[in-house]
Parts: sequence; structure tokens; C-alpha cells
Amino acid sequence: MALIVQKFGGTSVGNTDRIKNVARRVAKYRANGDQLVVVVSAMSGVTDGLIRMAAELMPLPSEREMDMLLATGEQTTIALAAMALHALGIPAVSLTGAQAGIVTDGVHTKAKIKNITPKQVHALLDSGNVVIVAGFQGQTSEGAITTLGRGGSDLTAIALAAALKADLCQIYTDVDGVYTADPRLVPGAIKLAEISYDEMLELASSGAKVMQSRSVEFAKKFKVVFEVRSSLNDNPGTIVKEETANMEDVVIRGVSFDKNQAKVSLIGVPDKPGIAAKVFKSLAEASINVDMIVQNISHGSGMPATDLSFTVDKPDLLKATQVIASLRQEIGFAEVLSDEKIGKLSIVGVGMRSHSGVAAKMFETLAREAINIDMISTSEIKISVVIDLVKGELATRAVHAAFLGPH
Repeated sequence: MALIVQKFGGTSVGNTDRIKNVARRVAKYRANGDQLVVVVSAMSGVTDGLIRMAAELMPLPSEREMDMLLATGEQTTIALAAMALHALGIPAVSLTGAQAGIVTDGVHTKAKIKNITPKQVHALLDSGNVVIVAGFQGQTSEGAITTLGRGGSDLTAIALAAALKADLCQIYTDVDGVYTADPRLVPGAIKLAEISYDEMLELASSGAKVMQSRSVEFAKKFKVVFEVRSSLNDNPGTIVKEETANMEDVVIRGVSFDKNQAKVSLIGVPDKPGIAAKVFKSLAEASINVDMIVQNISHGSGMPATDLSFTVDKPDLLKATQVIASLRQEIGFAEVLSDEKIGKLSIVGVGMRSHSGVAAKMFETLAREAINIDMISTSEIKISVVIDLVKGELATRAVHAAFLGPH
């Protein structure tokens, strides 16, 4: 008998027929004598619909109330999933994140899990139930409902697998596993049998929608091996695990394109110590994650000035520009510009550590397609560039063909 944590995303529970499919899949594992904890997302489109309704009332709603609103999406799904299992004669109990013992910090809309005390989950499993947990949510030690950010149901599943010491963690989605690129952008993308935590983390943080990056960080920290697979068929998926020696033989593991980026530029910033610290400290205090940063010296008469550009997630753009605007008098920059028509193209692979010429090949490939590079960022196993959003699909296909196409 194994203890298995299974997570089903929004598409997998997108309507009652899909929820019935999930129940039948859970029933198969249950028939083998396994104990099941099932983490579910809100039904496909529900979260976006709730966000739209909030936006119709005000452009920047209270984050506390947004958490209260968005948490209802998953609570609908857990109740329906429990009912679908009851219809098959299987005892099942639904739990909110708070009821499952998930305690978070107090950062609304992007909370971090502080600890999990899954006593009620264990008790329900021991009494023969399938336990269905609302993903994406928890509560503070003071009892306030919080959400974990986009894709937070992945984090719920990984964290529960770690806390419960589960034998297996499966992340079910609408694709067969992790591919070398998004198959919808690159028809020739290939499914990977395995990928390291670090590679998966870089792909997730670079826009690959298969997994939320914080969930991969959590899995790496607590050594939770998990499988990404489809809820629509029984094909084997992709195993995400610690790096092995033979993984370095592959130079590039995958290519991703993130359309969810926006660029903020401060023009004419006084070039003196401490200015960048003020800007990025203020953004951090507003819980805004900054990704890529570029600073250029502007040559001119008088006090030297610099232009400072950085990228944030698109949903944070309005908040970021408001934070920057509040600093204008203190810092004395000339103007602030924002641009949503950009995307981030990334290539990832642990093999980059031991192979040279990767950046040159990427830049040459983009140059052949007449694609300008706006910003560049690198790590030991990743190269990312900011490019024009409309060129994103062309760039992704060209770079994938250069590194991962048939040779």
C-alpha cells in the first residue's frame, strides 16, 4: 500500500465530465489499496473570471479581499470532486487549505508556506477516506485566508507530499509531460523522460507553464521526486529529480517563451550610489518580483544620469509603476516608461556548464531571423533574452531548431 499525492490542474477538472474522469482515475489507484490525497485547482477559467469581476469594480482591489475571492474557486472543485467519488461508492472528504493544516505567511496573493501540520489529513486517510485538498491556498497563524500565487496548486501538492512523506507525487496536467518547448508553439517539440530540478526550475521561472517555479524549489529542497503526466491518457510522464551525471551530455534541455513579462524603464536617473537600492527595496517591500535588470550610462552635460530598466510579471506592472511614481520626487528621475509588448526567450540545460559557444549560437540564430535583443540575462545553466512579443513564436521555433532540431 502506497501513500500517493495527486494534483489535477484547471483543465483536468474543467467541467463535470472531466471531474468524473478524475474520480475514475483516483478509483483505479484506490482499488490497488493505495491511500490517496488529491489536490485540485479551480476549474479552467474560473480564476480568470473572478479576477475580471474584481477589475470591473476597481483597478487595484485589496489583496486581502482578492485572496478571499480567489480561494472560492478551489473550494468549488473540491466539493464537486468529493461528490464524484461518492457517486462511485468511494468515501471522500474535501478540505480547504486551512483545514489541511497549511499555514502561510501574511503576504496576500503571493503567500509562502511556513509549515504544514496534516493531522486531519492523516486521520481521514486512516479512517479509509480519499482526502481532497484545495490547492493554491492556506491561512495565516491569525486565521486570514491567503493564496500562493499563480500555479500554487503545484506547491500545495509538493508540500503535502513532503509533509506526509508520500511514496509518490504525480502532477496531472493537460500535456503528457515536460517537452523541449511548448508543443503549441513548436510542433516538433519532444517529450523528456526525465529532467533535473535545476533545469525544471529554470524552465518554470522562464515561462514554461507546466510547473510553478516555487513548487520545484520546494521539491528540490525536500527531495520530493515527482512525475508530470497527462490526466487525459495513461502515457508515462516526465520524472523530475536530482541531477545525474549523464544529464550533462545534453547541452540544451529545453526552450521556453514567457509572454507574461513587462518592462519598466526609469529615464534620467541621477548616477549616484544608493539609487538602485532604493528602487528595488521599494519594489521588494511591495512583494513585486523583479527578473532582469539593465542599467545604461547616459552621457550628457551636467550631472551624469543613467537609464534603469527591469522586468516584472505583467499582473504586477500597474503596482510597480505606482511604486516607482511614488519615488520620483525622492530620486529625481526624468520619466518612467512601461512596455507590455515584450517576451522573454530562454534556453536551459545543465550541459551548458561544460559546453562553450551556446550564447553565440543563440544570438546568431536570432540575428538570422532579424530579431533584436533588448535585454540579456544568464545563469550557469540558462540564457534569457527579452525580445519583441510579436516575434516570440518565430524566435522560439528558430532557437529550438538550432539546438534541438534534427541533425
